[in-house]
Amino acid sequence: MRIAVVAPSSRFSRETAERATAIASKRHPEVELHFHPQCFLAHNHFAGSDNDRGHALVEVANDPGFDAVWFARGGYGACRIAEAAIGRMGKTARDKIWIGYSDAGFLLAGMARAGFARLAHGPMPQDAMRAGGEAAIERALDWLTARASEALEPGLDPEGRHFAFNLAVLGKLLGTPLEPDFTDRILLIEEVSEHMYAFDRAMFHLTANPNVRRAAGLRLGRVSDVLPNDPDFGEGEEEIVRRWCAGAQIPYLGRADIGHDSTNKVVPFGLLS
Repeated sequence: MRIAVVAPSSRFSRETAERATAIASKRHPEVELHFHPQCFLAHNHFAGSDNDRGHALVEVANDPGFDAVWFARGGYGACRIAEAAIGRMGKTARDKIWIGYSDAGFLLAGMARAGFARLAHGPMPQDAMRAGGEAAIERALDWLTARASEALEPGLDPEGRHFAFNLAVLGKLLGTPLEPDFTDRILLIEEVSEHMYAFDRAMFHLTANPNVRRAAGLRLGRVSDVLPNDPDFGEGEEEIVRRWCAGAQIPYLGRADIGHDSTNKVVPFGLLS
């Protein structure tokens, strides 16, 4: 299996690529990881200019020599290129498997809206640098190569009606040309490095969206590295989610095993196998 890696968001290092490649070689010697040279460019905050990142993304998308595209990392920047890049992708791109999370959610959402069927939230090469990162890389490759059920978030519906997003990313794409149709979908969300009041505000915005209100339900992943409130906010993440879901009449379906960490599980946006 040949997997192309591109970095549509923040800078990415050769050290991380080497670490991810070493893990892949040990567990999945049948996999060939191709890190596009764009991954190692630097322009301000980003892994190359908008043009660099968009061109690399479209290049690997339309290259029939790759079976899958793996987003290198999150950070910020995908929203600056997503709409134009997706518009330049052909049938070959739609036949590929795409996987990532965090800032890659802008691309996954836009592709879902455009009718791409083989999309998944899941670990990325950057996770190789986290504590426990080897397991994260192996999990993503286990799913990419063999659709291993052990790699999946354990509470998924067999009919495959899921979306999974970082809450901050999801909130920013609502109302844009990247917003997918949430009708009858089970939406999984996670968050990292926000104040609890900001999490509450994001849930207000999410559950007020008429499209989101057509979802079949919402599940809450991990909310990690919460920034301190002064004074204390007084409510935890699940209490907040239950309140906003109840007010919007969106079924709350419990917790989910996703998050900005090395135990982040795979959530396909379609069929599980």
